[in-house]
Amino acid sequence: MKVINILTIIILLSYSSLLLAEDSNMNIEITNDTVENLALLPLNCIQQEYPNKPNHVINGLKDVKTPKQIHPSFYGCYDWHSSVHSHWLLVYILKNFPQLKIADNIIDRLNENLTTNNILKEIEYINDENRKSFERPYGWAWLLKLYEELYTWQNDYAIKWREAIEPLAKLVASKYKEYFPKQTYPIRTGTHSNTAFGLTFAYDYAITIGDNKLENIVAERAKKYFLDDTNYPAELEPNGNDFLSPCLTEADLMRRILTKTEFSNWFHKFLPNIADNKPESLLNPAVITDRSDPQIVHLDGLNLSRAWCMYGIAKTLDKDDPSRKILLESAEKHAKSALANVTSGFYEGEHWLATFAVYMINVFNNY
Repeated sequence: MKVINILTIIILLSYSSLLLAEDSNMNIEITNDTVENLALLPLNCIQQEYPNKPNHVINGLKDVKTPKQIHPSFYGCYDWHSSVHSHWLLVYILKNFPQLKIADNIIDRLNENLTTNNILKEIEYINDENRKSFERPYGWAWLLKLYEELYTWQNDYAIKWREAIEPLAKLVASKYKEYFPKQTYPIRTGTHSNTAFGLTFAYDYAITIGDNKLENIVAERAKKYFLDDTNYPAELEPNGNDFLSPCLTEADLMRRILTKTEFSNWFHKFLPNIADNKPESLLNPAVITDRSDPQIVHLDGLNLSRAWCMYGIAKTLDKDDPSRKILLESAEKHAKSALANVTSGFYEGEHWLATFAVYMINVFNNY
């Protein structure tokens, strides 16, 4: 695992020099070698069937099958959503670092998993009447993010994978349009059912591919759920198994939906004490005591997702806004804490944390 630690050192050195200039982006420069080592985590798990935690509604004996029989595309990496976002990670890395030594290995795995026949079986599973809530909305969100990544890549392999996945992406988008207008109340948990996170990636997807109907539904729902929120009790965060911050994830959504001025006014009513460095429990990294525990290790992901939310929020605020500097400094602390633990030797975290790390780096570099 020493190779991954080299990646961490390079990233942290980048932070320390770039964060000093508050108005500059915290670009993170990483080499092909370090990215390749990071890519090995999802590459080694997207076809690892066990251990597996299926979220599987059994209608009868005919549904008693192995994970690969149920989900021929997304059976690895412990659970469906982790498999989906591990595919996103490999696509992202292949797209941005095409000269990797393991590029052919990545292509081979994606070619095996992302086929038209496999995706049709995924669609058949999700279309079952008793599986309406399957992976709603976390897995849905990552499936749209995977399709979005392929949609913006004009490459022969990407086009083939995109065409295979497109019917599933359209199905998921239709489920958003059907379900969220019926969901009266948002779910504010820090785990998979979080409404704000699900809407965030759906909004990105809608903007990218030009799905105006989905864009409008997400914007309408976001305002309905969150526009009147004030004085959020962020001092109660985190919960013991959060990998998302309910309040920061909500703000990360609203910065997309509102104009810059509207967002600034909303944010300072929503979290009015950030400029005073409060609450401490939100602005300081969560403490992880056992990375072999699949729930406690969620907190490493929380530190990564807090970092990308804080960075995006900070860069949306005016440069002279006192909350901006506080959030940038906190984002750095969270990133440093979590990146040192992307690899721990425990599959409970290693099957998914690389995705959060790379997505955070993507936000820092491309906002």
